[in-house]
Amino acid sequence: MKPLRLLAIVEAATVTGPAKNLLQFAQIARPMGVDVTIATFHRAGDSEVFQEAARRAGVPVELLEERGRFDRSVIASLRQLRRRLAPDLVQTHAVKSHLLARLAGLTPWVAFHHGYTWPDLRAQIYNQADRWSLRKASRVLTVSQPFAGELTRMGVPGQRICVIHNAIDPEWAQGSAVKAQAAQLRAELPIAAGEKVALIVGRLSREKDHLTLLEALAGIPFPPHLLIVGEGPERGAIEERLRATGQTRRVTLVGQVPTAEPYYAMADIAVLSSLSEGSPNALLEAMAAGVPVVATRVGGVPEIVAHEESALLVQPGERRQMASAITRLLTEQGLPARLTHCAKEAIRQRHSPAGRASQLCQVYRSLAEKEVD
Repeated sequence: MKPLRLLAIVEAATVTGPAKNLLQFAQIARPMGVDVTIATFHRAGDSEVFQEAARRAGVPVELLEERGRFDRSVIASLRQLRRRLAPDLVQTHAVKSHLLARLAGLTPWVAFHHGYTWPDLRAQIYNQADRWSLRKASRVLTVSQPFAGELTRMGVPGQRICVIHNAIDPEWAQGSAVKAQAAQLRAELPIAAGEKVALIVGRLSREKDHLTLLEALAGIPFPPHLLIVGEGPERGAIEERLRATGQTRRVTLVGQVPTAEPYYAMADIAVLSSLSEGSPNALLEAMAAGVPVVATRVGGVPEIVAHEESALLVQPGERRQMASAITRLLTEQGLPARLTHCAKEAIRQRHSPAGRASQLCQVYRSLAEKEVD
């Protein structure tokens, strides 16, 4: 069978969740007959973490040089790249890539819809532009049924929408080297001996709702030490809330890290306090790492875990519910072990990387064959 050539366009300086999924897919799909080349935007002074990760994974990377966030010269660069590489299929991730793919007239085109963030007014305007962009995509792949409904309301034809959840290696964060690194990190962090550890991993943006989590922890008599892993525009607001509530000694902002594996290895519980989610990698990571989870009942979360079976689910923005669920995981004997056992089984049965890659390859081949016909 002739290899299918896929050009994936992504805006990634660091290895975010979507970028991590793309690199994982590129490696697994190669033996399945899909060769991936990644094109990523680049400005002077940008981090090269993602580029380096792609090269280590053996995935070719093309740089789209730009002077600003929406440099129109990139449209011509994309057309030139399309002619030079002659891919069978173009794949895009997130609002910017969608818009440029439509403006450049790239076809056949598969768009990945990961949901929206709301960091500022400009981003909200770009999100509205996505309604126009995605209506032209040959296929729109999204990560949850609520997102599929949202796309339909935006005017994307239902027959072009496909829901495929994210995936993770069931043995992620399980190695002895990870556990040794976790022990060393714990010794370096301001965590008292015997103190429980809660973990939240993700971009510091409003939809992740770190502030409600901080309020929930403030309502627990003996709260765990919270590790906040990630970076983003809400860091200042989080730091201000910590100072105002006197929580600075019990909360550590770790920042962006190459991998969160050692932090999961030292965590007693993981929390997702989000107001909006698709198929969150942070949830899958906690499940694979064997860390019991408190998560908000949003987006695709209830499609991945079941309340009282593989996680504890609470309503978004409800600090009292969140505080109660966290307290239960810290005090209720047998509950964490029961939840993590069921979560592990769910990862093995429904969220393996090979299974996800197989689904994607089927979609891509079907679309490429249709274009040939």
